[in-house]
Amino acid sequence: MTTTPAPSVAAAPAAAATPSLLATLAGHHYTDPEIFRQEQEKIFERLWFCAVRSADLERPGAFRTVRVGRESVLITRNRAGALRAFLNVCRHRGAQLCTEESGEVRRNLQCPYHAWTYDLDGRLVAAPNLQKMPDVDRGERALVAVPLREWLGYAWVCLAEEPPSFEETVIGAAVERLGDAASLDRYRTEGLALGERRTYDVAANWKLIIENFMECYHCATIHPELTEVLPEFADGFAAQYYVGHGAAFAEEATGFTVDGTEGFGRLPGIEDTQDRRYYALTVRPQVFVNLVPDHVIVHRMFPMAPDRTVVECDWLYLPEVVASGADVSKSVELFHRVNAQDFDACERTQPAMHSRAYRAGGVLVPSEHHIGVFHQWVTGRLAGEEAPCQE
Repeated sequence: MTTTPAPSVAAAPAAAATPSLLATLAGHHYTDPEIFRQEQEKIFERLWFCAVRSADLERPGAFRTVRVGRESVLITRNRAGALRAFLNVCRHRGAQLCTEESGEVRRNLQCPYHAWTYDLDGRLVAAPNLQKMPDVDRGERALVAVPLREWLGYAWVCLAEEPPSFEETVIGAAVERLGDAASLDRYRTEGLALGERRTYDVAANWKLIIENFMECYHCATIHPELTEVLPEFADGFAAQYYVGHGAAFAEEATGFTVDGTEGFGRLPGIEDTQDRRYYALTVRPQVFVNLVPDHVIVHRMFPMAPDRTVVECDWLYLPEVVASGADVSKSVELFHRVNAQDFDACERTQPAMHSRAYRAGGVLVPSEHHIGVFHQWVTGRLAGEEAPCQE
């Protein structure tokens, strides 16, 4: 009796390049700890990283610690009212200076291990028996400063020894997407107030989240509330597919809310052409900015592991809207549902990155082809190509 052997389970073949289908990154790019380590070193530790909202640190002595790549960065406001950033490491024996995520000190920052003490500009001001060590240069033993810039009302830090141009790599992202920086400046985000903040702990690689945000091929499938307000998204083309394009509100929608009802007064700086439009842009490597007529939504991603990303999402409104106690829940709920739907999709995708079926990767359809530029940018950074890849 002759038996036919069972077919072996082999890896799926690599996707053939066609005009319609472009290959994605291979699955191991989303799971390999060594690739994640290289991304931390060559992307998150070398580019400008959006760390905290400036207004979160209202008074001198307020601080927040933030994970940037493999480093803990301490951001505080000094006595003159300026924000300063340092590596969160005591210069004595390397203890973590601040172990809390946020807090406030009265005058100085003191290491809990041996009580080395630093002022809010990072200078060593006291330590046990320091007077008996006159050869110690207090300035040389200061905390290691980290370059900091403020933009859109947020503090951006960079761990690189020679930070890239902020204007080219950060502000330039707005120009690439919107056509000019003024289109974003008109929203005056730095003058808005925080109406709501939600934090999401997503069991997915950071690149999956960016890829999801950049395309709308999935919108008709998983975003019913969003496509009710922005019907063109049901056609599969995201706003980021086009330079300068903002998705139009549905005729019956009076606001960017979960039920399409009216929101709040239009932000005073935006032009008529920006009214009743939704704009989105990605500021690599970890920020999404969403612009609508009455508020702005900012996402900041904090990659923690190959399969874990913390996302902090802020809803920003005119200060008088927040001060009045106005109910912002309908506008918050719309994008909260979008976030939940997107992150669920990313978490559904992450396990398959280990599968032999995805060993060679997947494909991008035409409305997703711009994601290929992001893939080229990532692989270029890992290969040591420092120049930003223009879209």
